[in-house]
Amino acid sequence: MIHTSAFCLAQEAAQRERAAATDLKNVQLIAMSAAAAWAREAASALRREAKLGREARSPAVVSPSELKEELWVSENPDRGLAS
Repeated sequence: MIHTSAFCLAQEAAQRERAAATDLKNVQLIAMSAAAAWAREAASALRREAKLGREARSPAVVSPSELKEELWVSENPDRGLAS
């Protein structure tokens, strides 16, 4: 499942709070490890979201007229138009 950066950052914060709220060293260690993992996932999500934003702003590869024309072109001329 792909998480958003906002979700990942919220999970990181929750894990840091969990680590701060306990005196048990093992729980602190695991929670801080989980927080670090969520931080890495948030960084990946930010890169992914930035990439998607760039792709959305890029021009269309195929113009609408070419797309319409492509719909009428048969994939297999021996069998008629593709459905």
